[in-house]
Amino acid sequence: MIEVEEMEMQEVHALLERADYGHLGCVRDNHPYVIPIHYAYQDPDIYIFTTEGMKTQFIATNPEVCLQVEEVVDPTNWKSVIATGKAARLTDKEEMESAMQYITTANPSLTPALNKLWNDPGGRASNITLYRIHPDIISGRKTLPPGETRGPASATNL
Repeated sequence: MIEVEEMEMQEVHALLERADYGHLGCVRDNHPYVIPIHYAYQDPDIYIFTTEGMKTQFIATNPEVCLQVEEVVDPTNWKSVIATGKAARLTDKEEMESAMQYITTANPSLTPALNKLWNDPGGRASNITLYRIHPDIISGRKTLPPGETRGPASATNL
């Protein structure tokens, strides 16, 4: 059985800096919506580049979001970080330019946000949107190395 422990904050920040891909969770009218997304982390903020669509509609209704990022080597060796906070749509030109610098460094191709969408009659996929998430809560967990334990062999957390 694998054991899991809380990550130290420096490990959490390191994973957010190292990774550039995660899953963004949004909620509208009690309906969840989770999408894979590239991001850029510039401590303490997370920046997202996207095009208009379902996620921008959800965020406009309820800006509370959750970003989950993971690094999986195998089923017994992984790290996962959760960051929750409000997504603020960027409108200030200077802030948008700074955000784009962070984002293009992390994801130069801007994929999958920039793509050819075959069924886009309204042309939403060409309307670019930038968000800043200033996390209220950030936490992370990781597996312990095989054979390492933090407690009695019979301890389990469900």
